[in-house]
Amino acid sequence: MRLHASCAAQLGPDGYDSVLLLGAPGCGKSDLLLRLMDHGWQLVADDQVIIENGIACAPAALAGVLEVRGLGLFKQPYLAKAPLRLVVQLGVQTIRLPEPQFHDILKLPMITLDPAQPSAPARLALALAGACGRVAQIAGVFTA
Repeated sequence: MRLHASCAAQLGPDGYDSVLLLGAPGCGKSDLLLRLMDHGWQLVADDQVIIENGIACAPAALAGVLEVRGLGLFKQPYLAKAPLRLVVQLGVQTIRLPEPQFHDILKLPMITLDPAQPSAPARLALALAGACGRVAQIAGVFTA
């Protein structure tokens, strides 16, 4: 499956875990990806992501390419592939304690995240830890 999306991975105790960033063109996928990379995450794919058997990778022509709006296209170090653990729909979350959600097709946990918030990279790291079961949650998207 090929999606208009971006993907970043973070090193966990058992290897890399990745997040799929979904949203309309211009919503901030690449900008959030750039900020995640600034926080130690690895680029997997920008603009288009191929997903096969739960593994994300970039199309060959876009591997290692990051678009920075207003500057252009940059070659960057990247991971060739990484297992997907979380789907992130970019937008404003209005519910304080949302119920668990799952992506209809990928069957992965899904959250809504405002990419414009300064805390977006920290929130995403915490969400990934929750999706991977590395942190406990009392109420919210990763409770059963």
